[in-house]
Amino acid sequence: MTQQTPYPPAMPYQGQPPQQQPPRNGIGITGFVLGLVGLIFSPIPFIGVIAWPLVILGLIFSILGVVRVNKGVATNKVLSIVGIVASVLGLGVCIAWIFIFNSAVNEVQDEYNRTAAVTYDVTGTGSNVEVTYGEALNPQSETVSTLPWSKQTENKGIIKGGMLTVMADENGGDITCKITVDGAVVAENTASGPFAVAVCTGA
Repeated sequence: MTQQTPYPPAMPYQGQPPQQQPPRNGIGITGFVLGLVGLIFSPIPFIGVIAWPLVILGLIFSILGVVRVNKGVATNKVLSIVGIVASVLGLGVCIAWIFIFNSAVNEVQDEYNRTAAVTYDVTGTGSNVEVTYGEALNPQSETVSTLPWSKQTENKGIIKGGMLTVMADENGGDITCKITVDGAVVAENTASGPFAVAVCTGA
């Protein structure tokens, strides 16, 4: 009688251990996106204002992403580093805009406060014309019986030449207005006929 060899007891089935998921780096990706968007917006005038918070937050999140990678709890270190670079570049552009804007404001302010030598001239055949001249916010008026007429003054403001308006009476005639600023003619205009109006605006 042949003795049968007993089979070993069946072992319970054990599945393969689950593969460990690689660590993620959502913070670093967020920093990359914020830095890249901020860099794109930063060179655009006026719209570039919104780049400030984007590049600052992008820099912060990207640095945190690198720190997490160094601790071994995240991946995508390259993406975080690119986020840092994009954020720094965007921040540099934003800072450059501050200097450009301040320089422009100073130039406008200096030009506004600068005093210019202005000459108003009215010529023609008209008589008893009404002349209005001077700075736009402080005009002067007078009636001129005979032409030519001339007035020299000093003006400030953005529009140094101010304005010169001449209106003929019912007898008409030819009238010509001219504005000269610092020796250069900036405006000249002619009108004719009853109640004709010649208008000059100086730059």
